[in-house]
Amino acid sequence: RGSRAVGASAAPPLRSAAASLEAAAMGIDIEAGGRVWNKPRLTKSENPYIRLLVKLYKFLARRTDSKFNKVILKRLNMTCKSKPPLSLQKLAKCMEGKDGKIAVVVGAVTGDKRLYEVPKLTVCALRFTETARASIVKAGGEGLTFDKFELREPL
Repeated sequence: RGSRAVGASAAPPLRSAAASLEAAAMGIDIEAGGRVWNKPRLTKSENPYIRLLVKLYKFLARRTDSKFNKVILKRLNMTCKSKPPLSLQKLAKCMEGKDGKIAVVVGAVTGDKRLYEVPKLTVCALRFTETARASIVKAGGEGLTFDKFELREPL
């Protein structure tokens, strides 16, 4: 009872002190995935509108199987530096041939004087500049906020 097989050792093999120091000096090997941070993703914004959107999308990401809601939640929690503004010219280029689709931008949409003809676009964004919203409406498009977008296109 309680006998062990002959030759089986319970203790791990000992490493020399020099090998341990060398391994410590080399540092951490970060692979393609990068370092794993175990901090919760919380919004840094003091904006009550963004905080309300985070609550809404946290609920939707948990309750639905939609990957879209999880991506929007991740982007809402990013810092302002990670949410740069998007120009109308770049937005129009991305939406070529995608009639009837709604472009969702977690950030600001800015006007662009270089774009002479703005196509008809339906855009959902956190914020629009006055010129961007005027250009979109003039072209027959629509500028939505996230709360109006969720009422219109529930997932």
